[in-house]
Amino acid sequence: MLAEKVKIGVVPIRRSFLSMQEALRQKQIFTEVIKNIRPEAVSLVDIDDLCENGILSDTALVDRVVEKMKANQVHALFLPFCDFGEEVVAARVAAALKLPVLVWGARDERPNSDAARGRDTQCGIFAATKSMARLGVKYSYIYNVPASSDDFKNGFEKFIRVVSVIKSMKGLKIAQIGQRPAAFMSVTAGEAALAEKFGIEIVPLGVNTVLKRMEDIKNTQKTRLEACLQDLKSKVATSKMTEERLVSMAAFKLALGELIPEMGCRSAALECWSAFPAALGITPCFMIGELIDEGIPVSCETDINGAVTSVMMQAVTLGDSASFFADLTIRHPENDNAELLWHCGPFPYSLREPSCSPFLVDGRGRFPLKQGEITLARFDDINGRYTVVAVEGRSVEGPATTGTYTYFETENWKRVEEKFVFGPYIHHVVGTYGKYAECLKEAVRLMDHVEWDDVNSGPASL
Repeated sequence: MLAEKVKIGVVPIRRSFLSMQEALRQKQIFTEVIKNIRPEAVSLVDIDDLCENGILSDTALVDRVVEKMKANQVHALFLPFCDFGEEVVAARVAAALKLPVLVWGARDERPNSDAARGRDTQCGIFAATKSMARLGVKYSYIYNVPASSDDFKNGFEKFIRVVSVIKSMKGLKIAQIGQRPAAFMSVTAGEAALAEKFGIEIVPLGVNTVLKRMEDIKNTQKTRLEACLQDLKSKVATSKMTEERLVSMAAFKLALGELIPEMGCRSAALECWSAFPAALGITPCFMIGELIDEGIPVSCETDINGAVTSVMMQAVTLGDSASFFADLTIRHPENDNAELLWHCGPFPYSLREPSCSPFLVDGRGRFPLKQGEITLARFDDINGRYTVVAVEGRSVEGPATTGTYTYFETENWKRVEEKFVFGPYIHHVVGTYGKYAECLKEAVRLMDHVEWDDVNSGPASL
């Protein structure tokens, strides 16, 4: 579930003395294409009201363009070159906005001749990107291809996903519900560093506050509580659960569904297997998955960096799929390139294998995940250095186990294993269905204070 659309400012660029008619033709072609790329996830802000035919070439109009983009609070900038363009105009707009920028221009159909001058689009892009780089602009690029090509369409959609990831980190607040488990030193996170480097705020939410809200819901929202309870029973077999504990599970979900947004948070890191079992007699695992399915990513074992990863993974899918918070546990008994992704029971119900029969044990879901392509990722730090690693693979068959699980097969598991052993990562990863490593890599490249960590780099085992 995507919380809100990505806003991209579209500022076409042209050379002042080249053909306006040809520039307009190019604009009309790419505009028709981009308006049909993920319209449910992106809104486009044009400059049709500021420049002739909505194409910028005059440096005198730069400030007005910048002001409009700021007033519309765009999250990124698309600079399509309709011809050679004006490098000064492009560089000044991009530098003033300090946002992720996408550069592209359509491939010229023919070279210049005595009879007619072409657009020289690629030539102008080379000049403009040098000027942008000199001014500290970070930009992405789609190859010099026609707007009708799959390369352009795929590149533009990837940029939307990239911007969604970067946007998800801006002003992020994460609710920390309870303390980290004493035995888990590995989930320690730097609250001050997250605030200073990324503007990420960790907001404490006491366990007692959650318990009190649960009681309030039980006493005053009985109709809503009953609806949540019936929804739970419609999804999973509950014969191993008492009615009292099922009611507590429903109240837990509703309580966090209220409290997390009330605190201005979009995610949470939860003390799941110590505080709440003691208070409720159950673990809240299955309801973690339910919250994730409703667009509130929650990490287990008070893993703050895991919660940040979950937000990034939710953003990159544009709402196409829920994420799941997993342990890297054991290697597949027979497949050397596969690993068991497991957790007590918090994987979202929406990701279950359709043919399975999910059931509950002590508040924990029990079911395998569906087959498909999967991307795993982890945002983490050590010694003040933040990195992101990701690996793509697929779910494969394997021996049944407890909790929620799937087996993840990748091309070279040994290199992934080495990457996690040598760090700075732990056994927690966030997965989602789809292939998103390149999008995550590009998002990290455009961000400050974090580096991309190639899964194939670094020390090797003996």
